[in-house]
Amino acid sequence: MNPLSDRIPYSAAPDRAPLRLPGGEHVAVWVIVNVEEWSIERPMPRSVLPPPMGETRLPDVPNWAWHEYGMRVGFWRFAKALEQRGIRATLAINGRVCEAYPRLAKGAHDLGWEFMGHGWSQRPMHVVEDQKSEIEKTISVIKSVTGVAPRGWESPGLTETKDTLDLLRGAGIEYVANWPFDDEPAEMSTINGPIVALPYTVEMNDIPIGVLQHHPSDMLLRRGVDQFERLHAEGAHSARVMAISIHPYLTGVPHRIGYLEQLLDYIANKGKARFMAGDEILDWWRTQPGLKLV
Repeated sequence: MNPLSDRIPYSAAPDRAPLRLPGGEHVAVWVIVNVEEWSIERPMPRSVLPPPMGETRLPDVPNWAWHEYGMRVGFWRFAKALEQRGIRATLAINGRVCEAYPRLAKGAHDLGWEFMGHGWSQRPMHVVEDQKSEIEKTISVIKSVTGVAPRGWESPGLTETKDTLDLLRGAGIEYVANWPFDDEPAEMSTINGPIVALPYTVEMNDIPIGVLQHHPSDMLLRRGVDQFERLHAEGAHSARVMAISIHPYLTGVPHRIGYLEQLLDYIANKGKARFMAGDEILDWWRTQPGLKLV
């Protein structure tokens, strides 16, 4: 048995019972805002400027400041754009952000956003010395801000070891965003009971679009319209989930934020779409008839 891939049985899309959203919509649109704590004492998780003469030096001031712009300015553009449109986002948040950026955490909570655990700090789960402790610490600090424990989890970089799902479910996490293998939710097995994989995205995501693939600023809109149109058409038969994953230091900058706003407006104006946070998608999916739950 493979401790990772054998957690989820194969399922062909045409063989499933159709899913129906409450108002007959075709697509549940899930907006995920990722906020992270980047320690200036460590190498940066990502960079926009290469090191001078190829020699990395710490502190990496320009790349740390690039990220910090998102926390100081870009996040608040997201907050305004989503609030104006009545969209409840999911906040994927490092636990450390609650301590290092309390104003940001409070702002998201005041907007009524869902909080989803995103690791304690922005480090792969493979290098975390004690995953159980960091998962529990992240859940605890989020609860101290929101009053409730997070139901979802997205590991930094979607990273997992063979034990991560077991530890997450044991800590009370109900869904994960680490497994972008479908357009519908799916249950995965753990030693502590089932956990649900929600359809996260690695392509409707501004890191691959902007940082890795170096597309122009309007690519989020162009790709988003194409993604939505196909899911909207397929959703007439069975509802689909479309995730949009954004980061304040990328899509929150002046030359990109307008394209996100245009995409959100396009989806809203098309009709037959419902903006939903991760916890809402989870609760809706669990009501569907014909599910083969573990």
